[in-house]
Amino acid sequence: MNRLRPIWPTIAIFILALVVRVLYNLTVAKHYNPLHDSAFYQAIGFHMLSEHCFCLESYITTVYRTPLWPILIALLSLVLGKSDFFARMFLCILDAGTCVLIYLFARDLFQRRVGIVIGIIAALDPTLYIYTGWLYTETLYTFFLFAFCYTLYRLQRRFRLRTALLGGVLVGLLSLTRPNGLLVLGLGIGWLVLIGWLLRHSWRQILSGALLMTVTACVLIAPWTVRNYEVSHSFVPVATGDGTVLLGSYNNAILNTPGYQGSWINPLHSSPKIAYSFPLLTCNASCEVARETAFRDAAIQWIKTHLSAMPYVLAMHLVNMWRPTAPEADMPVYRFPHQLSSKLVLLMLNLFAWPIYALALWGLIVTRRKWRELLFVYLVLLFTILENLVFYGSPRFRAPIEPVLLLLAAGALWWLGRAKIGKQLRAHTWAVLNRLGHVVGGDQVATSEVGDGA
Repeated sequence: MNRLRPIWPTIAIFILALVVRVLYNLTVAKHYNPLHDSAFYQAIGFHMLSEHCFCLESYITTVYRTPLWPILIALLSLVLGKSDFFARMFLCILDAGTCVLIYLFARDLFQRRVGIVIGIIAALDPTLYIYTGWLYTETLYTFFLFAFCYTLYRLQRRFRLRTALLGGVLVGLLSLTRPNGLLVLGLGIGWLVLIGWLLRHSWRQILSGALLMTVTACVLIAPWTVRNYEVSHSFVPVATGDGTVLLGSYNNAILNTPGYQGSWINPLHSSPKIAYSFPLLTCNASCEVARETAFRDAAIQWIKTHLSAMPYVLAMHLVNMWRPTAPEADMPVYRFPHQLSSKLVLLMLNLFAWPIYALALWGLIVTRRKWRELLFVYLVLLFTILENLVFYGSPRFRAPIEPVLLLLAAGALWWLGRAKIGKQLRAHTWAVLNRLGHVVGGDQVATSEVGDGA
């Protein structure tokens, strides 16, 4: 029992988080079946099993989707059977792991009690677990990104090559989950150089760590880059798709369509003349590269001719990012809105989001003395906000920094529970008691004695 005592919070938080996520999937997402992007990821995974082809349509290769999630779906289907339920259970386990990482990070930065409190909050926070109920990449990406943050924190505390190696593995997997993981690698290398200079690590350590992290990530990514070149005859490191995102974000429809201002509208609806110039079902890898280039050029041209509208568009991107939630076509709470469980989760989303925002903002201020330990966390926060500004704001794209917000909220809780504030509160309490005692009976409470006994 004594051996288990140091790790019991880790086990308890993981079990609590897992139970909450499984319960969510058995109630809100009970009747879920993949649609839209979820169906695309699943279709690719199934084609890998049946045709040994990374294809969205039968035997038509694609470079439009990143490989890691479809590969995991294929492996889970091979072992457990073709069902989205097993993939969602895998996401539940992964997200419970994210809650454990939040506890560990907060424990190391602040106090064990604060870590336990924020770990419990993370386990119950619907802004984390709602993404376990559909087959999108949010849960996967969030886990790898926050694990990378924690790994760099550990690397800062004690420089070890094996920790740098783990960081390279994580950022490689991150890049295979979403293409912008490559930018996170650049962010990590920049952080390593900066923090190494501030802490006066030897340049040999800094360069060896940066090189090891980069080489490890590239080793994981390179086979897929080679595959993409073979099927598309173009240099596509992980996946293309930025053109579709940009054209869906910058078009006339997003200026005046109710409920979609500053959001994203499928180019098939917002820019049909351009979108329908490419085949829908028979567009192979080379066609996809050409399509994304055309979409990107059209989006840039729209921006150039609508500069006066850009402040409004970017402001809406920022506002939309911080909404507690927004309708997503495939999200179970919106697909099954009449269920009592869905209504409860939507209520919890609003109840959790705003207090966490407030605590995170306060934590950002009061933890300024720990800025070295939190520097990469700050960079990830800023990077994600800028991504939302450039592309489009969505609560779904805020998902990767939900653990960061909880970590900063832990900083606020740590500040509130510090001994200095506790003494001030006790002093005010005893002062009030003394005054009441003097008014009522003429007796005065011995502040020092009561205070010592408190």
